[in-house]
Amino acid sequence: MKSWSGRSGLAKVDLYTRVTAYMLMWSAVLVLGMLLLVRPVRHEAPLLLVVAAPLLALANGVLGHRLLRRAMDAYLKPGTVLPPREVLPAAAAGAATAGAVLLEAATADLAELLPGMLGAALVPFLAGHCLMHRVRTVALHQALLAGALLVLVPLTGQSIVTVLIVLFVTGWLAVTVRLSLWVLGVVFELREARDVQARLAVAEERLRFGRDLHDILGRNLSVIALKSELAVRLARRERPEAVDQMIEVQRIAQESQREVREVVRGYREADLRVELEGARGVLDAAGIDCSVESAFDFGVESGVESAFDSGVESGVESAFNPGVDFAFGPPGTGLPYEIRSALGWVVRETTTNVLRHGDARRCAIAVRAEEDTVLLTVENDGVREDGGSGAGTGLLGLRERLAAVGGTLEAGPGDGGTFLVTARVPLARAGVRR
Repeated sequence: MKSWSGRSGLAKVDLYTRVTAYMLMWSAVLVLGMLLLVRPVRHEAPLLLVVAAPLLALANGVLGHRLLRRAMDAYLKPGTVLPPREVLPAAAAGAATAGAVLLEAATADLAELLPGMLGAALVPFLAGHCLMHRVRTVALHQALLAGALLVLVPLTGQSIVTVLIVLFVTGWLAVTVRLSLWVLGVVFELREARDVQARLAVAEERLRFGRDLHDILGRNLSVIALKSELAVRLARRERPEAVDQMIEVQRIAQESQREVREVVRGYREADLRVELEGARGVLDAAGIDCSVESAFDFGVESGVESAFDSGVESGVESAFNPGVDFAFGPPGTGLPYEIRSALGWVVRETTTNVLRHGDARRCAIAVRAEEDTVLLTVENDGVREDGGSGAGTGLLGLRERLAAVGGTLEAGPGDGGTFLVTARVPLARAGVRR
């Protein structure tokens, strides 16, 4: 079982909500068990009830716990209906326990204890019951319970005040448990919406790529079709202009090949500076605090003017230092294109993993020189239980890209329950200016 710090935000909310509901139910069972052992019950109630009532209370707690667990799972999966075999045992145990309490109240002086005992006897079943039906149905069942208590409680010599107290306790429990699970359901929906957003971003990029190809090939193929048709007509008339038209068709076809290659190259290649800025924007938009820091200036060799050059060479500070924004090193410390492209792919892939395979709140990206190596680190918190293996196909592809420039990639758990991806590329091999 994972520790609290090693759980994602969603897992923490889920665990907290479930444990709170269980604690409410078992607190009622504990209170009932203690009240069943007080002096009036032990001395005045029949021996059979004195022995059987605590056992019924324990069975009521166990069956109520089981029902509550199934009811919470069903509530979080709309459309799920619990079969009667899951509900009837807990209902029977609750009714038997409440009946035992009423019998003890009829044979012993429980004037001040009956409201608490009766409410505690009903809590284990009602905690799960309030999640299995719509609000109107739950309110109707509460009204039927009130009617039953109004008939049975006076038979024990107690007043209607006892019924009102019991209804308040059970009603408060139903509202508390249902609201808690409603909030948990909203959190699950938000998480699902975030995953959908990530998938839509990938689909949008594919559509953009398709539109670019359509714009290029659609126009050029139309021109090729018209000119080739014209060339056929001219050739049938033995006109010399047919050759000129076919030469033009050949030129347009070659131009189309070049334009398609440019589109594909732009789609497949990645520049480190562009990817760093893109990662910062995407993660910020997803509500993740992202810090980016680099000891290199990418604007010098790439020809891109930098709006973030600070003129101060800095190393990597704390992985989650909120004061780090965008910091790039001074001019003259650029990286070759091959290194920028390979590391840019690392940033792109790891940013996608942060969005899709975790529940991160903070992410730190840093690029620095370490001896004769350029070091890129991406560290994020909020790692899911199945998100830290580092064996995905995306990371395998990154290792292949880095191997082409003599680099290596490491991925695995970091300090404090984080996930750390480290890419190293030798500087001496690339002839980087330092």
